[in-house]
Amino acid sequence: MPLTSSAADAFGVVTICLVAFSILLGLLCVAYTFYFRNHVRNQNLNQLSYFSGPWLIRIIFILFVIWWGVGEILRLSLLRREGKVFNVLDRKWQEAVCKGYIVSNLGFAEPCLFLTLVFLLRAPLQRMESGILSQKWNVKTAVYVLLYCLPMFVLQLVIILIGPQLRKSKGSMRKLPHYFTITATPVRDASDVIALCSYPLLNTILLGLFTTISTLYLFWLGRRILKLVINKGLQRRVYTLIFSVSSFLPLRVLFLGLSVLSKPDHLLFEALTFSAFLVLLCCAGVCICMLVYCPIADSLALGNPQDLEARRRIIDDNNDVISLIANQSHLEESSRISPGRNSDASTKRGSISFRTYERDGGSTGPFVELSLFSPSRDVTPPGSPPLIGWPMRPPRQAQGY
Repeated sequence: MPLTSSAADAFGVVTICLVAFSILLGLLCVAYTFYFRNHVRNQNLNQLSYFSGPWLIRIIFILFVIWWGVGEILRLSLLRREGKVFNVLDRKWQEAVCKGYIVSNLGFAEPCLFLTLVFLLRAPLQRMESGILSQKWNVKTAVYVLLYCLPMFVLQLVIILIGPQLRKSKGSMRKLPHYFTITATPVRDASDVIALCSYPLLNTILLGLFTTISTLYLFWLGRRILKLVINKGLQRRVYTLIFSVSSFLPLRVLFLGLSVLSKPDHLLFEALTFSAFLVLLCCAGVCICMLVYCPIADSLALGNPQDLEARRRIIDDNNDVISLIANQSHLEESSRISPGRNSDASTKRGSISFRTYERDGGSTGPFVELSLFSPSRDVTPPGSPPLIGWPMRPPRQAQGY
């Protein structure tokens, strides 16, 4: 079914709005990342430096998402119709824009997104001193992402440049259908001929191979990460991340591959390309939420780890005092009921004693330990009243914590 101008404008406007919204959220996350890094450095929160370690790679991931979103706007047919941005360019320049879009997005932005995601997931599995706590980790990772993306970029560029010439040459490549290599389709619009962008099937197949390898590797990383995670909330995040990546990325390749079944001036083509754009945008949004926003928000919610440790020690000390009071109350009650038995048989059933001694490693003063002991801890003679309380342990600071 031919694509009407109103339908094309509707898909184009929705695409532009979604890209603008994602860019706004990405810039807010970049500012949030800078704020968290400065907060850790200014407050000397060395315990949180592990979570702020991959700050540069997180920002680079967001920048790749923005790059990809801008490219998705440039390929819209909305900008090529009469009176629009690219209408002032002749058809050859419009075709050049479509070629640049294929190389930029399918050959650079999307592979870099996948690779950056892989390195962010690999970070917790590395050693502390050589991983994200290393000052050079961010720079090395950025260089590795660009180097690993280079073969994909070169292959996509080669297919774009020599693909049409291969179809014109003599041989088996001459029988290859045009949709394997075509990047733009000429369409008459009003009184002029415009070039609408399409997705060459060879480029889509190459992207599909890269996506398959990346997805399998992410599955392997996810299994290793899940073996280390003991928090159910983090397990749900890992499951959500792996499920979204393993489902959205193949769906995008599938939609792009099916787009060759229709011409760019038909509704089916626009619906398939919009669906391919939407699934990758959702995948990028989930990755930003799970790998950028949530770790920073959780770290800031912790506050100062030193304050948390101090509060924990205070709570432990209070528990020790409550235990002491409970044992003292039991001793007084038992003395009123049977004073002779408590005095004579205390060494047989159990005794409550206060011992004062110094802390190991040198202490500023003695501390009191309340201990309940018996030759047979689990057996009490018949007729003896049940013991209230529990064996006391010294406060944590006395044990060298």
